[in-house]
Amino acid sequence: MVKVLAINAGSSTLKWKLFEMPAEQVIAHGMIDRLGLADSVFTAKYGDGQVFKLTRDIKTHDLAATLLLEQLKDLGIIDHFEDIVGIGHRVVAGGEQFKDSVIITEETLSQIEDLAQYAPLHNPTQAYYIRVFQRLLPRVLQVAVFDTSLFAAMPKENFLYSIPYEYYEKYGARKYGAHGTSHRYVSARAAEILNRPLADLKLITLHLGSGASITAFNHGQAVDTSMGFTPLAGITMGTRSGDIDASLVAFLAEKKGATMAEMVDILNHKSGLLGLSELSPDQRDLEKAAPTNPLAKQALDIFVNRVVKYVGSYVATMNGLDALVFTAGSGENGIDLRQNIADQLAYFGVQVDPELNHVRGKEQIISPANAAVTSLVVPTNEELMIVRDIMRLGHRDPALQA
Repeated sequence: MVKVLAINAGSSTLKWKLFEMPAEQVIAHGMIDRLGLADSVFTAKYGDGQVFKLTRDIKTHDLAATLLLEQLKDLGIIDHFEDIVGIGHRVVAGGEQFKDSVIITEETLSQIEDLAQYAPLHNPTQAYYIRVFQRLLPRVLQVAVFDTSLFAAMPKENFLYSIPYEYYEKYGARKYGAHGTSHRYVSARAAEILNRPLADLKLITLHLGSGASITAFNHGQAVDTSMGFTPLAGITMGTRSGDIDASLVAFLAEKKGATMAEMVDILNHKSGLLGLSELSPDQRDLEKAAPTNPLAKQALDIFVNRVVKYVGSYVATMNGLDALVFTAGSGENGIDLRQNIADQLAYFGVQVDPELNHVRGKEQIISPANAAVTSLVVPTNEELMIVRDIMRLGHRDPALQA
């Protein structure tokens, strides 16, 4: 058995999960929150329900990575830093260069840094953490797992925008998608639950969380996805607008006297369910308020409407549908949400059984046995996909064979 670490780094958070492989057993997991601010919080959950929490100023990514390794050792989760033999990093943008996860070399790391133009809030931070862990554990295999790699080989008719073709050739202007690691996991897991090869199935996976995206799988190939050049496009989200007429953005910028950067910030952080409801980006808050708050109800209705439109278009694109898979926070826990979506997709043979649908955060088929389309809840597990990629790509590394 060997220990491998999955890292999911953001600008102000560092989420991590330590696995024992190949058993795929989670040994410990946690996060550092408020990174870069006063009173940062380190949390670890491990052992038999043990929880450790430490509050201190963690001002830099170097300190965050060092603290993580030190606490794993101090808590007895590992004996030595070298007990960790593989580290996998979630990286947002892989462009067209990376159609799969890769072992990190100086060349691939430079490419990740160059791709920062497509994910300026994420790639630089993630690349920096890779360099930090290289210094702390120089002999450990490190792997980059890209949010976009699943969608790099989509058909051109689905990833190209109807703008001058030279913009794609010169600037890489195309749909890249996001949440690829989640969609990859839940599609494969749904096929296992259905006891059918993924290559035989037409699936639509619904990653419905604060950030939300929908992906169509036609016989194992991701053929389309709702997020676009950035994660701003697609369906209505917690604070993101989803699809919007570009001319409306220019119109509002002129009316508000706002720059394009300010408008993009509004579309990312002040729109979606929050903007529509003027209350909250959280569907749970809106469900509580909906009986007496028309804006809250309207926001929820619009969310369902956008999901249904995308699913309908993907059913048409694939000329059929075998299974509909719900995942992420709202997808895994939203009993009423799943029912409302299924009701509006009944024309395509989508049904949910009210009793089977009464489930939160647990794998389950929620459609009746005679439904033309099987509907499932499959909790996502991006970290498991990351460590599986470490083992797959590092199969020749002696340290991973212990």
